[in-house]
Amino acid sequence: MTDTTSFRQTRRSLPIALLRARETVMGPFRDMLASSGVNEQKWRVLRVLQERGPLELSQVAAEAVLLLSSLTRMVGPMVEEGLISRMTPPEDRRKSVIAITPAGLALVNAHAAASAAILGRIEAEFGRKRLETLLDLLEDLQKLDLRGPPQGAPKTRR
Repeated sequence: MTDTTSFRQTRRSLPIALLRARETVMGPFRDMLASSGVNEQKWRVLRVLQERGPLELSQVAAEAVLLLSSLTRMVGPMVEEGLISRMTPPEDRRKSVIAITPAGLALVNAHAAASAAILGRIEAEFGRKRLETLLDLLEDLQKLDLRGPPQGAPKTRR
């Protein structure tokens, strides 16, 4: 056994609490998507493209919270399934731009009512104001740069 005096109890650990909350929220969405054969990663890609329009792969990866390498592996099968299209801009042949297809849009629209119902239940049980506050707090948390030195810490010379 190690010295645990510096650790919070796991029930109050931020990373674990975020994972538990994620599973609580994502469970109903996974159930909703199971009928269509689309996993949550593909769903996020489709939702980003439905909302933002055609985008370069790195933009989609950032918006859908995916590693670029994971998205790159997903693109081929999603093109084959007819959910997205891929093009290479003539001005930069190194880039790849993807867009939602009519079939992908139809899939998103087919789940719109069920998705809204899940969100409605969350709002009803958690509270609309609390949900908006939570979303605001999570946006603030995302802005932190926790990989760099702490704010106010002296910069080290190299």
